[in-house]
Order: sequence, then structure tokens, then C-alpha cells
Amino acid sequence: MPKIISNPIQIEAAGTGNKIIQEFFGKITSSDSNISIAKMISPQGWSEPGQTPEFDEYTLVLKGCMHVETKTGLNIIKAGQAIQTFAGEWIRYSTPEKDGAEYIAICLPAFTPESVNRDE
Repeated sequence: MPKIISNPIQIEAAGTGNKIIQEFFGKITSSDSNISIAKMISPQGWSEPGQTPEFDEYTLVLKGCMHVETKTGLNIIKAGQAIQTFAGEWIRYSTPEKDGAEYIAICLPAFTPESVNRDE
């Protein structure tokens, strides 16, 4: 039987700024530990601590621009572009540019606050 999510659950975001995270599927909304799918609305100036997550993350930028910093450099992902990051690799996300960003994040396995492994 199909599962319809009529109202995503808003999750508190880490970092600076008032980022909105709306989880449609995942541990919190649908009790699914295999995948999480969330819509993010990130204002200009938002940034979060670096992290070494225990999940792969697929990010599709719908509007604006986001920065994805890794140990090998800075990636600037614009509307219509996507990036895949891998479990066990250090990354840091931010939206320093005008208008911030709106994007979809898919995590495999599902995101949990404990599995992000944020820097101190």
C-alpha cells in the first residue's frame, strides 16, 4: 500500500542562520532507517560545522547556490546541479551567497543526528 506524507516534519538545523529542514521520509517522519528525503531552505549566510557522516548524501539544488567544502577543495553547486558526497568523508555545507539556496537532500542510510558526526 502506498505511503503518503501529507505534512513533513520540521527538524532543527545545526549551524548559524535559520535553515528550514522538512523531512518527508526518514527516521523521524516515516520510521524508515534506509533512506531520508528532505527539502531544505537555507538563507544567505547559513553555515554548519564540518562533519564526517555515516551516510552517502545526494543533494539537488533547486534554487540559489550552495557551497560544499571537502578536504580536497570547495565545490559551488548552482540551481540545476547536484552533488554526491560519501560516508566517511569530511564535508561542510554553507550558503554564503545572496538568496541562499533551496535544495533536496537524500541520505542513504537515513540521516540521524548521531550519524552526522559533526566537528566539535
